[in-house]
Amino acid sequence: MTTAIVHDWLTGMRGGEKVLESIGALYPDAALFTLLHVPGSTSPAIERHRVTASFVQQCPAARRFYRHYLPLFPMAIEQFNLDAYDLVISSSHCAAKAVVVPGRARHLCYCHSPMRYAWDQFSAYFGRERTGRLGEAALRPVLAWLARWDKATAPRVHRFVANSRFVADRIRRYYGRHADVVHPPVDTEFFHPDGSEAGDHFLVVSALVPYKRVDLAIDACRRTGASLRIVGTGPDRDRLERGAGPSVTFLGQLSDEAIRDEYRRARAIILAGEEDFGIVPVEAQACGRPVIAFGRGGALETVIDGETGVLFDTASAESLATALDRAGGLRLDPARIRDHAAAFSRSRFAARFSEIVQDTLASPAGTRW
Repeated sequence: MTTAIVHDWLTGMRGGEKVLESIGALYPDAALFTLLHVPGSTSPAIERHRVTASFVQQCPAARRFYRHYLPLFPMAIEQFNLDAYDLVISSSHCAAKAVVVPGRARHLCYCHSPMRYAWDQFSAYFGRERTGRLGEAALRPVLAWLARWDKATAPRVHRFVANSRFVADRIRRYYGRHADVVHPPVDTEFFHPDGSEAGDHFLVVSALVPYKRVDLAIDACRRTGASLRIVGTGPDRDRLERGAGPSVTFLGQLSDEAIRDEYRRARAIILAGEEDFGIVPVEAQACGRPVIAFGRGGALETVIDGETGVLFDTASAESLATALDRAGGLRLDPARIRDHAAAFSRSRFAARFSEIVQDTLASPAGTRW
């Protein structure tokens, strides 16, 4: 059996790439197709695959401004020639699920999310305050067209696997399809406590993009007088730094080892936005640290309120500040927190994902779930 894996783009090691790494480990000889590949930006395990990039790779300044080429993604993803493959696994949050596979092949999509900005988060990415009045007016019909294309190409997938029940519900609403749920893998062997004492500061580990709502974490810590450390980079960094005070430290991109140390020394980790799943809360809990998270989306599947962290119910700095104060009054057991994270281990992911792939291959040709 020949296998191909299709991933939207390879420009860094975020949550989607950690899932890709685990899928690639199950299929070490698989070819890897992607819209854009920045060599060396992902792990050695991913880079070992034979990588084929689309024509987007050749567009001017694509490595830095690839998102500007969003209207080209449908054409680029559909031009991959996958005729040689019997099994195609797409790892998709944008366009990867729309690849065209040969009639004999089975296509299983691990869906991190239907295309957010085309369906329900246009304003967060392309609203007037970000692109201006003319930019918003020009982009709205483009994204509406992308949403129609996204829905129209869903039948190309034989079976969907969602990273959370929250995303499975989005797949049902937007694509009209069922999705099995397999939570993303977390390296619970690497992320573990080391006996470090928790500090007095809070921690955010996140891409600095609008929907992550890092601004709420900054505002809430200002209200409570708490110190905040922020790990990550992204287009929102300049804006966030302008609004942050002296008690906020921006650390930029860090190695996994350095992030693990940050988890271990934080009072708690803050997840201020609505996540489709959210690997960071599980990594932090694997290190024995509690998580303060917005109580919607994937956090409802990864954080147990009052046991492994605190959930807040309104996307506001005031609500988050109240949660920070509440967390200070709880005595949470690091061992209990760590045990909860073990349910999201790499071995559990590998076993469940392999089971679904084998079931898909054993089903009659053309079966769709």
